[in-house]
Amino acid sequence: MAKQEQTNKWLTLIAMTGSLSMIFIDQTVVSVALPVMQRDFAISQTGLQWIVNAYVLALAATVALGGRLGDAFGRVHAFVVGVILFAVASTVCGLAPNEFVLIGARVFQGIAAALMIPSSAAIVIDSFDIHERGKAMAIYVGVAQAFLAVGPLLGGFLTEYLSWHWVFWINIPVGAMAIILTYISKPQEIRTKGQSVRVSYAMMLILGMVAFVFGIQQGHTLGWTSPLTLGIIFGGFTLLALFSYFQTKSENPLIQIRLFKDPSFTADTILLFCIQFAMISIIVFGAIYLQDILYFTPLEAGFALMPIIIAVVIMSQVSGRLLDRVGVRIPALFGTAMMAAGFLGQAPFLKQAEFFLILPGMILLGLGIGLVMVATNTDALNRAPSQYRGQASGVVQTIRQMGATIGLASIGALVTTMLAWETGRIIDNFKGEERVKTLLSQAELGQVDAIKELMADYPAALDQFHLSLSKSIAAGYYFAGAVSIVAFFIALFLMSSGKQHEDV
Repeated sequence: MAKQEQTNKWLTLIAMTGSLSMIFIDQTVVSVALPVMQRDFAISQTGLQWIVNAYVLALAATVALGGRLGDAFGRVHAFVVGVILFAVASTVCGLAPNEFVLIGARVFQGIAAALMIPSSAAIVIDSFDIHERGKAMAIYVGVAQAFLAVGPLLGGFLTEYLSWHWVFWINIPVGAMAIILTYISKPQEIRTKGQSVRVSYAMMLILGMVAFVFGIQQGHTLGWTSPLTLGIIFGGFTLLALFSYFQTKSENPLIQIRLFKDPSFTADTILLFCIQFAMISIIVFGAIYLQDILYFTPLEAGFALMPIIIAVVIMSQVSGRLLDRVGVRIPALFGTAMMAAGFLGQAPFLKQAEFFLILPGMILLGLGIGLVMVATNTDALNRAPSQYRGQASGVVQTIRQMGATIGLASIGALVTTMLAWETGRIIDNFKGEERVKTLLSQAELGQVDAIKELMADYPAALDQFHLSLSKSIAAGYYFAGAVSIVAFFIALFLMSSGKQHEDV
């Protein structure tokens, strides 16, 4: 019987990695395809960010609800439903005729992922003894990251030789594999009695998140000082504050605020917020830089992103085992320091437009992400009592994805605002040349014909535009590096030393 239990827990682990693999591969294949999508649909920089952020925001706003639904109705059921919905939404993304349909389908992908992620992580944690969880979570994340490593190459190949639509359709066979493995492994179905969901709490969280992020991300378009922008941001913040207040008073909260009574759990979640805030910039603006500044093809951009991905995969395995031996603080300190060095080591060289100058920073960044992410995520779940582990997973994912969506909105707003200011300066330098203004506006939308005309007739303007885009992205990297430094000091002063010896 014991041998059978050992077999089942490893089969369960394999099954759960399927879902995470599908989510991870979706992130990297989409990032490589972004510039091509921009050219096909003439999408603005802000619209391009929404293709990524619609997914991340939907995930952030609903993942706590997904964890709660998994606890109430069964984690395995929630997981399977999420996989099916994710595959359907991916199909719609691939068939999208315009950016609005694509962004809408990305929202549904995020909602589906919100059902999958907390349930699958909780199932893995519950299947293993506390002394094996670091290793199990390293495999859970590491195998998925192997797919993440394949993602840029696969996305580049599909985009270059077929079309960007195929980067979404690849999720369908991955989803089918996850469901088959779940059926074979038969993980234990766990439900928590007495769980219910108050719609009012869920709506406060969802509307608050959407309003807050929308206000930040659209600030450049609506005007940063306009009453509309400030009202949307303030309204979103107010809803989030009210949500937090009611959670502390409720006997049946959507998010277990009591989890934050543990200082170690609180430190873990703050650190995860900062990490996701910073690293989202490399996913979006790194791919744009490689193709729009270095003129890499989608496939070449996929190869260029491999050093980061491989470093993450390798260091994730080290991180899980290090957590089991020495606890979370050491990998968190070294990981955040390496992330900061990775961002700040790339930013000054972006305007040089030489790939090998930014390569060391890319590798260092990947090593840092891999070292800190697995250890911090696993430690946070270890701190939660077993009966609340599904909700704890939902809380952790909410905080992580909030970091990603607010990070993309904030860094994206900085990049977009700075690029618009720099482009305005270029236009001033070419007064009387109305055609330059038109072409630069089209170049911002990734229009190939406009870029070719600038190259032929106004090469100086094109050179200045590329320099402006590089400087704008560099500003985003400096911002991300600063947030990574903040994360380092959080780990230094707030995280507990030593490893956890007992389950709770």
